Amino acid sequence: MKLNRRSFFKVMGATGAAVAGTAAGTALTVQPKEAHGSTGPSISPDAVGCLIDTTLCVGCRKCEQACNKRHHLAKPEESFNEMAVLEKERRPDETSYTIVNKYYPKNIGSLTWRRRPTFVKFQCMHCNDPSCASACIVGALTKEPNGPVIYDAAKCIGCRYCMIACPFQIPAYEYFNALDPEVRKCTFCFEYIKKEGGLPACAQVCPREVITFGKRSDLLELAHWKMKNDPGKYVDHIYGEHEVGGTSWLYLASEPFETIGFPELGTKAPPRLTEAIQHGLFQYFAAPIGLYAVLGGIMWATGFYGKKHSFKE
Repeated sequence: MKLNRRSFFKVMGATGAAVAGTAAGTALTVQPKEAHGSTGPSISPDAVGCLIDTTLCVGCRKCEQACNKRHHLAKPEESFNEMAVLEKERRPDETSYTIVNKYYPKNIGSLTWRRRPTFVKFQCMHCNDPSCASACIVGALTKEPNGPVIYDAAKCIGCRYCMIACPFQIPAYEYFNALDPEVRKCTFCFEYIKKEGGLPACAQVCPREVITFGKRSDLLELAHWKMKNDPGKYVDHIYGEHEVGGTSWLYLASEPFETIGFPELGTKAPPRLTEAIQHGLFQYFAAPIGLYAVLGGIMWATGFYGKKHSFKE
């Protein structure tokens, strides 16, 4: 059989379709039997969290200062008493585990939504099913049963997959630390909570009691109670209750969350989708075996073996 270039591409197109069908069939066959990536981390009923009522925040930045002090982070260029920094939207980085942003009222049609600016504290959300931990190939990031997502620098190889995977774009890398750079993010003050029974530094210092620390289940009850008793004050949404499978940090607000810096995310945890695909395709090496079988079959059917081939048009 003479195999010209046009025939070659036809064969390869058929191969691609066959491989796709084989992989899909394999995934449907083996995934229900033993899909290791189908369930998320086991979370304790007593898992802790924080509820942030943004309607109470005045942007004092005391939470930023307390976090900086507890974790011995580098001092910022601007003093924590400098309020002008709030005029520019910021994000947590390797020197700031938490930051406060200021959002002015938005015009919705002919109406102005609310009157006063909204101040929002951002940090790692400590997802119930964290994408960063799922993406980490060496287990440097793990979800603790009681809530926090913690980082082990001794295991980290600096691949930074966690930074790409995070739907909130939180993990930051010490690019200017040439000797032993780490991935940095909010720790939830894990050591103080677990070993000393204390509070996160931000929750402990907040003068307006914007941040309530406690069991996540209790915080959800409190949030629903607040919305029910003052429906004109809050939008009917607790951010973090269902987003990406739920997060340890929960938020109440008087404005739509998409207008105050929060990404619009679905309720499905990203790791459940990606891990199901990976395990479905590669369990028992089914996909590679299917690929080789299809390629071998095409070569045998076309008489490719043992012949000289011309790739001229």
